[in-house]
Amino acid sequence: MLISLIKKIIFGAFLLYGYNLIAVNFNMVIPINAFTLALITFLGSPALIALVLFKIIVL
Repeated sequence: MLISLIKKIIFGAFLLYGYNLIAVNFNMVIPINAFTLALITFLGSPALIALVLFKIIVL
């Protein structure tokens, strides 16, 4: 259980980092912090898509 959670946290961090490497060219960087990492850890890649849409629509 704990190992699975740690794997999800690490995967979420790499997913955010990979997205930020691409998005820096378009000025669409999502900060890697506890809130965004928790969202991506528990909700997966749809949370990343939701954060990107939120960034486009609201900010």
